[in-house]
Amino acid sequence: MTISAVPLHQATFHNSFVDELRGDKLLDNSPRQVPGYHYSRTAPTVVPDPHLLAWSEEMAAFLGVARPPERGPGADILAGNLVTETMKPFAARYGGHQFGSWAGQLGDGRAMSLGELTATDGTPWELQLKGAGPTPYSRRADGRAVLRSSVREFLCSEAMHHLGVPTTRALSLAATGDQVVRDMFYDGNARPEPGAVVARVAPTFVRFGSFQLLAALGEIDNLQALADYVLRRYFPELGAPSPEVYVRWFVEVCRRTAVMVAHWQSVGFVHGVLNTDNMSILGLTIDYGPYGWLEPYDPDWTPNTTDFGGRRYAFGQQPRIGLWNLMALAQALGPLLPDPQVLRPLLDEYAATFNATYRQLMARKLGLATLSEPDYALLEALPAALQAAEADMTLFFRGLSEAVPALLQGNEQEATDTLLTDACYTAPNTAEHALLRAWLAQYVQRLRQEIPEPAAIRENMLAANPKYVLRNYLAQQVIEAAEAGDLVPLHRLQQVLKTPFTEQPGHDDLAAKRPEWARDKPGSATLSCSS
Repeated sequence: MTISAVPLHQATFHNSFVDELRGDKLLDNSPRQVPGYHYSRTAPTVVPDPHLLAWSEEMAAFLGVARPPERGPGADILAGNLVTETMKPFAARYGGHQFGSWAGQLGDGRAMSLGELTATDGTPWELQLKGAGPTPYSRRADGRAVLRSSVREFLCSEAMHHLGVPTTRALSLAATGDQVVRDMFYDGNARPEPGAVVARVAPTFVRFGSFQLLAALGEIDNLQALADYVLRRYFPELGAPSPEVYVRWFVEVCRRTAVMVAHWQSVGFVHGVLNTDNMSILGLTIDYGPYGWLEPYDPDWTPNTTDFGGRRYAFGQQPRIGLWNLMALAQALGPLLPDPQVLRPLLDEYAATFNATYRQLMARKLGLATLSEPDYALLEALPAALQAAEADMTLFFRGLSEAVPALLQGNEQEATDTLLTDACYTAPNTAEHALLRAWLAQYVQRLRQEIPEPAAIRENMLAANPKYVLRNYLAQQVIEAAEAGDLVPLHRLQQVLKTPFTEQPGHDDLAAKRPEWARDKPGSATLSCSS
């Protein structure tokens, strides 16, 4: 049966979070503490010229909503100018650890949810506007978002989905017609920038920090109510809420989080700000801010200038931080259990799932049917070799996929030279390549043990190693064009990122090595939490 798409302004929204949990009904957006509640009712702030800039056809088709015209009721909703009768907008209340320190109440400071749409498969998906104005949790901020950060979130949400990474999604990018003042690097150089709103989508935006704040303030009734709500709606297969089910739920959150982080590590993605309030209870990548992809491979790299001092959230630290954040969640859920200590050994599920998932993903990237214990040393030696050669992780694995037939048919020297020249930022045939050359020789010996023909191995590897990822310099070029009124680069990049594993003639420039001009350019190499 074909389900026809409905205009967004005619769609029916449901409001389980508002209807089932305790809310502050006072429509007061002034910054304040909101004790005793899960959320505050809010209203978007009207903007002068709401109009649609970009749209995710795939997300819209799944939600069963039609693409709206550039201007009109649909665009009004997506920019915050129209709230329909079935919507009950709210901002969620939560806390969290930021860079390892407890920050107290945080909450949705520049996001507000309009309600839930029922997708074509019958599941509920929450539609949230990011940049639609102040809420009680905005602290000293204006609740707005700029085009720069909104383009990055819109593109990356959808790009990650098409890479197969667990993620929240984005439905649209809308301009507001106003100017928003931002100091990108907090260095006293504030300037007005075009305003924008991203409509992002997920089954729920509940975070680890949602539970942390309630536990920290002793709001145990609210803590249990939130846990039971999440269990009933998003983990019904685990059973009715009870202490035993809370334990099974925690194990499942550990498992999902591990799968997510393993996917990040396999594609070279750096989130940039893994505070506990940026961790989804569903194991989805959430809150796209100062992210980036490795160019070149460096486990100590982070794009986030705020993190340059400690590099807490660097690429190589992400698996450890995932575990740290789960420990914080375990502490928050402790009051729901007769013996909170029962959760501590369950954290082992995170490490076991991460290792198994990462090895499985890397086996596919390397063209190996399985990784057995003797192969682990080969896998563990690769990061140091990539780092020494300053290899671009995306280009290396894509090039390795293409080189497999030549490597297996006796043309190792020529194939290796071409691969390293194309993928590395260091000069060809230098000492920095020695480790990677030695690793490739061992890898070819191992690859000869595989049963499929070289052509079949190549095809399998191409399906696991993307050609196109959302490099920061590409995003920055799109942003600069969009700020000048040219949306063609945005739409082109969005389209290419939908099929990242496929050769797309005419778009090879979007798979190129980072140009020298982008090495240190703000927005291309360095970002901040306001990015």
